[in-house]
Amino acid sequence: MSMATLPATPPPPSSRTSHRTGRMFALTGAVVGVIYGYDTGSISGALVFLSKDFHLTAAEKGLVNSILVFGSLVGALIGGKLADALGRRTAMLIVAVSYAVFVALSALAPNVVVLDAVRFLLGVAIGISIVAAPLYIAESVPARIRGASVAAYQVATVAGIALTYFVNWGLSGGGHWRWMLGLSAIPATLVLIPLLRLPDTPRWYVLKGRTDRAVEVMAMTDPDVDPRAEVAAVGAALAAEGGGSARSLLHKPYARATLFVVGLGFFCQITGINAVTYYSPQIFQEMGFTGDGQNFLLPAFVELASLAATVLAILIIDRIGRRLVLLSGIGTVVVMLAVLTTVFAMGELHGTATWVGFGAVLLFTAAFNFGFGSLIWVYASEAFPAQLRSTGASVMLSADLVANLLIAQFFPSLMAWVGAAWTFGGLAVLALGALGFAFVTAPETKGRQLEEIQGYWLNGGRWPTPAPETAP
Repeated sequence: MSMATLPATPPPPSSRTSHRTGRMFALTGAVVGVIYGYDTGSISGALVFLSKDFHLTAAEKGLVNSILVFGSLVGALIGGKLADALGRRTAMLIVAVSYAVFVALSALAPNVVVLDAVRFLLGVAIGISIVAAPLYIAESVPARIRGASVAAYQVATVAGIALTYFVNWGLSGGGHWRWMLGLSAIPATLVLIPLLRLPDTPRWYVLKGRTDRAVEVMAMTDPDVDPRAEVAAVGAALAAEGGGSARSLLHKPYARATLFVVGLGFFCQITGINAVTYYSPQIFQEMGFTGDGQNFLLPAFVELASLAATVLAILIIDRIGRRLVLLSGIGTVVVMLAVLTTVFAMGELHGTATWVGFGAVLLFTAAFNFGFGSLIWVYASEAFPAQLRSTGASVMLSADLVANLLIAQFFPSLMAWVGAAWTFGGLAVLALGALGFAFVTAPETKGRQLEEIQGYWLNGGRWPTPAPETAP
């Protein structure tokens, strides 16, 4: 169907119906985020006990941890194409089924070889989800709440990680690592229910030429716009694009956008956030903490502070804008890494210095989730027009996962080789580079329609100046 023969605008749904549908999209994405966070963090506690059952060497422990990240990288690389070919909703269904199956299998693994294989496949599902879920949310909610709705995915992820530490602590008495790994199969199964009832996104329907369905779903999900006119704008933007291949990202006008998303994705992880997620027991041990409080409860409190920071970001992201939230978060990360460098440089820690170090880790993690953590999902879903959006998100999150893999693999070795002070000092330098990069490249997209953001990149990284009004 051509854009000239769009169907008549359907009767507008009630405000209550539209809000209910929007909440269902956001809630479904949030549940997937909780599962993602739980599955990412659950190994931190389970590894303490399964290492003894499977008699793992240090190298094998590292592989159990990093194989999930490697699988996530593969999933992120294919996630965009999958979301374009089959739909955002279908990709989410595949993710939910994969989560349920692979976490159950990991809990039943008879040996480390099977565990590694299953965790790789679980990582692939995670990689697909971190591309598809933000896209599904961003393309299904009104522009005025898009930033908060996409950032809610990060809140859910942090909540899942925090939940992991409390579950691990509760199960640690009996060493129940199989329950630690397998519990998330339950919500993964339950999230299939709303996914089977919800439609795909209006923009995906336009991408596939199903404009009648696109108008119907647009009317259902966004009461702020004329659905027929908005679908026409989406179709015009798609028609202007030459294709959705990764090669298109390297040419004007989107090479600048590609540099931004790749750089932001890489800096997001290389500054060390997952060093805390994966290796917090080792970090707290360097500070002088011991026992179950070090292994489980202190990381849980850190994640609760991060959850509060992410909620704060959601409350203000669509009011004060993306740039201020991002830059203030990264700036605080720089300061906290400098504090940690100073604390570890003092040598053997005790008393006040120990708690200053803990406070710096807490604020570092909270600041990351306030800035980088909340905004990476927003920018991944906003930076490109519809034809390139899923491909661009895959590229951004692949860069993120490459840096994640480097941190997962080499952080313990750096701690042992050069010491904690030099390790965190290096991270502080990288964070300072991230701050400069974000200051120069990050656009302010608050309140803009997704197709409108395309004009920013077409205009060389500047918002087009509106044409002056003609006098009557």
